Formats: sequence, structure tokens, C-alpha cells
Amino acid sequence: MAKKSVVKLGLYVVFVALLAYIAIAGLYVGVYNVKPVKDVVKRGLDLTGGIYTVYQAADTGVEEFDYKMQSAVTVLRTRLDGKGFTEATITRQGSDKIRIEIPINETSGDQDPNAISKYISTPAKVQFLDPDGGVIMEGTNINSARAVRDTHTQQYVVSFQLDDEGTKAFADATTKWMGRQIGITLDGETISAPNVKQPITGGSGQIEGNFTRDEAIELAMQIESGSLPLDLNEIEVRSIDATLGANALDTSALAGLIGLAAIICFMVGFYRLPGVAASLALLGYVLVMLYLIALFSIQLTLPGIAGIILSIGMAVDANVIIFERFKEEVRAGKSLNASMESGFKRALSAIVDSNITTLIAALVLMYFGTGSIKGFAYTLALGICVSMLSAITITRFLLRSFVRLNIRKKSLYVTRLKP
Repeated sequence: MAKKSVVKLGLYVVFVALLAYIAIAGLYVGVYNVKPVKDVVKRGLDLTGGIYTVYQAADTGVEEFDYKMQSAVTVLRTRLDGKGFTEATITRQGSDKIRIEIPINETSGDQDPNAISKYISTPAKVQFLDPDGGVIMEGTNINSARAVRDTHTQQYVVSFQLDDEGTKAFADATTKWMGRQIGITLDGETISAPNVKQPITGGSGQIEGNFTRDEAIELAMQIESGSLPLDLNEIEVRSIDATLGANALDTSALAGLIGLAAIICFMVGFYRLPGVAASLALLGYVLVMLYLIALFSIQLTLPGIAGIILSIGMAVDANVIIFERFKEEVRAGKSLNASMESGFKRALSAIVDSNITTLIAALVLMYFGTGSIKGFAYTLALGICVSMLSAITITRFLLRSFVRLNIRKKSLYVTRLKP
């Protein structure tokens, strides 16, 4: 029994050490390339530097306002992706505002915040091209584009309306190119190439293509991206220097390491061998959190780091509840093994209740929050789930292994045996 426990503890330590090494240095084996966590985790604006701006709709009383706000988000997303800012975040803020955060670092193609801000407000170029590549009309000739369901086929299609100039140009083109394809491009990239089934002379038509609902909505928004569907006013713009962001990350990482070391020292000094088990579980917890943040592409921000540190505290709190129950059982005269099993069982309901209440708060912030508040909520919610797993399973596995090493001296598990 003791030998098996030694092997289990040894394997766990080796596994944690391997995870730590890969997280720090990466792993390169043949064609397989696992990058270090720091190169994979997406960093928010406050950690890399960059620009954020807030736009507000000039008129909230326009028809289909919510749909047009969502269309505006898609248009802005398209423009930023086309510029290479794929890590930028665009979120609705309240009902009438759009917040854009664009990280800028040494790898960004454009380092000038003013130029980026100007680019955001520049319309994308939508063109309808004939089979010879000639321009039939521009996106500015499109009054609207909507995803609707065809009443006859029940398939989703994209219905569009043209202005007078576009109506004439499109009527001539669809008459001339009957049975041929007309390409639709967005900033030079083809987004659709439907066949002309019949001349479209009335200024309205539809694009068919066996679309799903989401595909039809996306195409409609792309076609409308030649101009924003709403008048937006820039009400706030700020820039953060990349150097300040990097310093903030280094300082936060150092603070996290100091805090983790202090917690480990406290747990080992106060709880002895159970504290060692909790510390080993805590190290595994931190590594699992880093890997999950990278896996789910959660953008890490300063509030997000605060969420991680808070969840570490909750993980320790769960261990404290377990160990206090464990001490009560030992002081009552039970064996170490029986005290351990009873301690975990008695502490379980308190741990679950406290974590669920905090998780509910995190979910509320996740749903209603904006910007960096969401980053805090995401990491906190993820941390709560992982910390419960760590306290209930990993700590229990490690403590059980220590008990089965046949170390029977109770003072190594519990201080002040007499109540």
C-alpha cells in the first residue's frame, strides 16, 4: 500500500513538473509544436497596449434599431479583420453603444492609434462585378440587405433593395448576363457569386444558396458593410502605451507568484502534511487554469488576472474547510483514514454552496458586463469550476496517498491535538 502511494505521488509530481515545463518553454517533438502558454494566451488591451473607443448611436428611434446595431458590429468586425486586427474585441455596451478594443504591440502592422481609429470609420468597399470583372455597382447603391425565409422553398435567402442608380445598373447587367455569375466582393475578396436566373429590374431581388440562417445573416451584413447602417458618434477614445501594458503584465505575474508562495508557506506551516497536499493540488490548479484559458481563447486582462487570483483564494478556502473538519475528526479519536474520509464528506456541502453562490455572481457579470468586466467574470467562473475539482478530487487523492504512506504521527497532520 505504501509503495503504491509513493508511486502515485511521484507520478503526480512528475506530471505537474512536465505541465509546468511545457507551459514555460513549450514542447517540440518532430512535427508537433506546443507553444509556451505566454505565446498562446490572448492578452487584453491593458496588458499589451493599444486603443479603445466607444461609439454611440445618434438616433435610437430608427426602425429595426437592434438589428442595425448588430449589423454595425458586424461591419466594424469585418473592417478590423481586413486590417489584420483579428484579436480586437467589439461588444455592445448597453443598448446604444459599441465598444472596440484593439491591442497594439510590436507585431501589429499599424502602430498609430489615430490611423487605426480613422480606419475604423472608413467604409468597406463592396462591389458587384460582371463575369468579365467589370464593376456593375458599388455597395453604396444598396439601401438594405436582409436574411429572410423564402415563402415557397422555406430556404433562407438574402433579400436586397437598391437605390435608383443601382436599380438601373443592376437591371442592365442581369439582362445582359442571364445564366452567368455575378460576383460580390468585399474589399477585393469574393463573398458570393450567385447565378442570374432572370433579369432583376424592379430594384429588389434575392440571393439563393442553401444558406443556413446564420450564413444568410452574415452575408446580408457583409453586403451592407459598404456603409454603417446607423450614424455612430465617437464619444470616447483612449490609447494605452504598449510598454505600460507589458509592465502591468510583469507586475501582475510577480504579484501572483508572491501570493502563491505566501499561500503555500501558510498552508504547509499551519496544516503540515495536509498543507503539502493542498499546495501540490494548488500548483496543478494554476497550471490547468493557464491551459484552459489558452484552450478556450479567453482574452486575459488585468481584471481577468484578478479573477484567477480570487479563484485561487477560493480553492485554498475549500481546503481550509476540509482540513478543519479533518482536525475535528482526529481530535474526536478517529483514525487518520476515517478522519480524512469523514472530513471531506462533512465539508462537501459547504464547499459546493459557497462556490455556487459565487458562480451565480460570475454568470451575472458575464451576461450583463462589458469589456474587462467580462474578462473578470470568465476567469472567475472558470476558476471556480476548476477549484472545486481541485479541492474535491486532487486534494483528496493526494491526502489519501499521504495517509497510506503509513505515516502515523498525528502531529504531522494536526497541530494541538487536545481541543
